[in-house]
Amino acid sequence: MGPEATADLYLRIIRATNVKRDQDHPRVIIYSNSKVPDRTTAILEAGPSPLPELIRAGKRLEEAGADFIIIPCNTAHYFIDQLQKELRVPILNMIRLSAGKAEESYPKVRKAGLLASDGTVKSGLYRSAYGVAGIDIMEPSPERQTEVMKAIYQYIKAGNLIDGGLLLHGVAKDLVAAGAEMIICGCTEVSLVLKEGDLTVPILDPLQILAEAAVAEALQKEHR
Repeated sequence: MGPEATADLYLRIIRATNVKRDQDHPRVIIYSNSKVPDRTTAILEAGPSPLPELIRAGKRLEEAGADFIIIPCNTAHYFIDQLQKELRVPILNMIRLSAGKAEESYPKVRKAGLLASDGTVKSGLYRSAYGVAGIDIMEPSPERQTEVMKAIYQYIKAGNLIDGGLLLHGVAKDLVAAGAEMIICGCTEVSLVLKEGDLTVPILDPLQILAEAAVAEALQKEHR
């Protein structure tokens, strides 16, 4: 997956843990594999499937002693059910967790704008999960979605967070103007540049929700 998103998730796990000393932190095993085939290309263009590499990574984490697995990539969740069938330990589903959080924390929100890769948008993962919570997903126009992809692939993945952030902020503001009552960071690269307080509506960050859920799960298992 994206190495910067992986590093960001680990930092979020550290900051989400209430500790007084190093020993209070949960054990974390990180397997950063940037060679996994691009998930969006696989979904949209019948490119190489990332599933074999995801299975290999999951099994390595199992062998290393992981009690559960988290994946800092929204688009990879398209393959999560197939991946889960090949593993013994559970995978925490970032998208479903975030839908539950949205329903709990923002009960009045009925329209949420989604900033995500083409693969995630086409997969309908957010529409499905948030639909259960009674929230309609608003997606950018085709022209603006092209800008989202440019921000993710040409800028942020290449280390240019400033220009990527400027593009995404513009698209997010358009969604708000069109009626979005909340913006979802539906790509872990989006999570790197869009923060709570940047807009006039709440920003829901599934990566942060995943980090907090992982800490709670890990500490619960340690205390069993």
